[in-house]
Amino acid sequence: MTDLVREQLVEAVTVLQAVAEDAALHATLAEAAERTAAALTAGRKLMIAGNGGSAADAQHLAAEFVSRLCEDRPPMRAMALTTDTSILTAIGNDYGYERVFVRQIEGLGQAGDVFLGISTSGRSPNILRALEACRTMGIVTIGMTGKQAVRMPPLCDYCIKIPSDVTMHIQEAHLALEHIFCMMVERIYFRPGQFEKIEAAAVREE
Repeated sequence: MTDLVREQLVEAVTVLQAVAEDAALHATLAEAAERTAAALTAGRKLMIAGNGGSAADAQHLAAEFVSRLCEDRPPMRAMALTTDTSILTAIGNDYGYERVFVRQIEGLGQAGDVFLGISTSGRSPNILRALEACRTMGIVTIGMTGKQAVRMPPLCDYCIKIPSDVTMHIQEAHLALEHIFCMMVERIYFRPGQFEKIEAAAVREE
């Protein structure tokens, strides 16, 4: 069993090393962070969704945005679409599981928001439907997936593809990048003088 431990850790490190060396992936993530920070600055929000382990990622990432990641700072507007069991079961029962996220986006989303869909396979029907709806609603789309994804990338303004087809290693890389994504948005959104501008804008709106 100790050989299994080493084998899996080596595989995980190999995937993370490939991600660490992918300059195009880094640029895409940075652009997505800039776009998300701009949306939050404009009073919009980040919505996040996934299934299974990716649902846990969605909730984890939303918590980092609303609470904090590295620095003590005001909360940022983010929500996971995977947490309200009454909404999820009502939509699943009435409209089908493939609509559990799109129905929420139609009800809660607005043009200028950002939606981050997480699917290791890139084939999750409920994520694909959500991305399609976002396109028609003027919502920025970010996708996190694995190397086999075909249908998902064209639906995303920014798509992060992990160079692996092993679900757990894709998820491990997703979590690392989700933390970095949050860190970048924090640094852009709260760059020196930026929060004062946000507060001033909010006062003017009132």
